[in-house]
Amino acid sequence: MGESSLWRNIIVNVDSYKNAHWGMYPAGTDYVSSYIESRGGAFPATLFVGLQAFLREYLTRPVTLDDIHEAEAVHGSMGVPFNRQNWIDLVNDHDGRLPVEIEAVPEGTVVPTGNVLVQLVNTDPRYPWITNFIETALLRAVWYPTTVGTLSWTAKQHIKGFLERTSDHPELLRMYLHDYGARGVSSLESAGLGGMAHLVNFDQTDTVAGFIAARQWYNAKPPNGSATFQEHSTVIAAGSDAEVESFRRLLQFPGVVVAGLLCDSFDHERAVKEILGKELKDEIRDFPGLVAARCDSGDPVMVPVETVEWLMDSFGYETNSKGFRVLPPNIRVVQGDGLTLDTFTAIYSTLQAHGLAADNVICGMGGGLLQRVNRDTINFGMKANAICVDGEWRDVAKTPSGSEMKRSKAGRLALQYADGVYTTVRRETIPAEDNQLVPVFRDGRMLREWDFSELIERSERPTSENFSSGDPRPLAGVG
Repeated sequence: MGESSLWRNIIVNVDSYKNAHWGMYPAGTDYVSSYIESRGGAFPATLFVGLQAFLREYLTRPVTLDDIHEAEAVHGSMGVPFNRQNWIDLVNDHDGRLPVEIEAVPEGTVVPTGNVLVQLVNTDPRYPWITNFIETALLRAVWYPTTVGTLSWTAKQHIKGFLERTSDHPELLRMYLHDYGARGVSSLESAGLGGMAHLVNFDQTDTVAGFIAARQWYNAKPPNGSATFQEHSTVIAAGSDAEVESFRRLLQFPGVVVAGLLCDSFDHERAVKEILGKELKDEIRDFPGLVAARCDSGDPVMVPVETVEWLMDSFGYETNSKGFRVLPPNIRVVQGDGLTLDTFTAIYSTLQAHGLAADNVICGMGGGLLQRVNRDTINFGMKANAICVDGEWRDVAKTPSGSEMKRSKAGRLALQYADGVYTTVRRETIPAEDNQLVPVFRDGRMLREWDFSELIERSERPTSENFSSGDPRPLAGVG
């Protein structure tokens, strides 16, 4: 995301051993085709997102002679054989633009695992090695935002079900999971890519990098904005005796629309029952925006549910058309501590069991959203599926005897969509116009760019209930 040439130099954005692969393909190899898929795992489907960010940030930047000099120094110092001439030729033949074509499912699409998401092939027979040379960077660029986006999308399907069952306002769906992950993620770029993926599903974020990424690479409009929350330093600075004054300062702060009162700095129950429910009761009732009592310690499921009940004791409640109790519209509870998909789902399941509408609690997720994922969460892989040798295409595939999951697909692929079902098929078996894979990049240039609004629209299209029905039971292996 910065301007340092080494960090944006695709020649060093690799596993070091990639440098020797140019000489390992069969003699006469002209083209190598490879593809990316999620092979399954924690989720039955993937929300595909993130490829465009990588292409625009890295692959549209031509390789330069300076890049080659720097890469040679890096790889040489690591004791890795480096074919300088390959890259000099690429600069001379293609002005440094990578001779590769990439096609992919349109971003924002929800596709069952086990299907092709991306397919690429070199466009110049002199550079068959380039296809898999970029595997390291390309696979990482796809698996991370897609996995975060899928987790976020799954959470959205769950809360959607709870809102439909217990709330009169399911249209507020996109506000019910806030991104708190900026400080709990591994890097600024991860915060940007993961936070961007979350914004496909929800409008709420404190992760500034996520909005910047969505705006920079997908022309996204600003999200609804973050609430004005206290942090512990602003509450504990004056001590427990002045806790009520710290809350009052926020309620009187100019321009605050959502006031997040942090209740756990000293005694959470006392803060809710005595300070919010008694000392500040009139000020909270008269507050022109939304007051959120924020839980940040203790049991992540029971504390917010109990907090709702305590606030109802002080401020009352209404019973909605579905028979569930809901706080006055300007008071809500926020739970943002220690959440995973399991605990997020359990909160709303517990609310429902207590006769409380899902409206009452708005959640935020941090590391559980942006950091507690890895490439094996839904088993992403990139594998060669066909090579062309002396003008003849051959199928290739990985068929390990010890792992059915790691068996890969053979032949040039297409993604078919018929009767509401996605199926990966051989490219030659369906008309080209039926192939859901869209060419997005060729020879260093973008062929198609998606607007963020298009990603959101695709992500919200109806899908099979098998993808995620909003069942309140936690998903095994997640969290």
